[in-house]
Amino acid sequence: MTLHADLFFSFRSPYSYLAVGRYRAMAEEYDLAIALRTVWPIAIRDPSLLFTGNPNVGRYIFIDAARSAQMLGLPYRWPRPDPVVQNLMTREIAAEQPHIHRLCRMGQAAERAGRGLAFADEVSRVIWSGTVDNWHEGDHLADATARAGLDFAALAAEAADDAAALDAEIEANQAALEAAGHWGVPTLVFEGEPFFGQDRIAMAKWRMEQKGLQPR
Repeated sequence: MTLHADLFFSFRSPYSYLAVGRYRAMAEEYDLAIALRTVWPIAIRDPSLLFTGNPNVGRYIFIDAARSAQMLGLPYRWPRPDPVVQNLMTREIAAEQPHIHRLCRMGQAAERAGRGLAFADEVSRVIWSGTVDNWHEGDHLADATARAGLDFAALAAEAADDAAALDAEIEANQAALEAAGHWGVPTLVFEGEPFFGQDRIAMAKWRMEQKGLQPR
């Protein structure tokens, strides 16, 4: 019996990057379908929750994400450019956001095509691994999209042409995340139970094994 879960994901979250590849591998190894539920980053969705108030929040994320990647043996560097245009010193978020809306819409369109998890994994590697500068230029995103089994031109066109509907789906994802009892990413929701953070993957798998998770 195939088990089903939802992964709430942000393209600006380093922890989402650290989690998505492992969830993708789990879905490939086990009889498990994980739907990608893209959400706007908190910096776009609700700036009052991130990089405001206590400055230690931002500092801690930078330190902890880097050491978590090191512990996991995953390549990592803060993206160049940042998917969200923001002055990290003043915490001001720019009015013009040329990257994040397109990324999120493409992620949602990829999920429509049944390749959301693969797309998020491949694109996150390009953005967060530190192997690519200017990930938004050239063929970097096109190559990542191809590795996910999708056509970049078609996906980009859908993201542009159906932006309003895709935005509504992203808003619905955010409402579903709140309804599941959380607000952050990555959060895997299985049978109504949220598992927040890249350090809860083993616990999520343990719960699914209790519900009959089996290898393919």
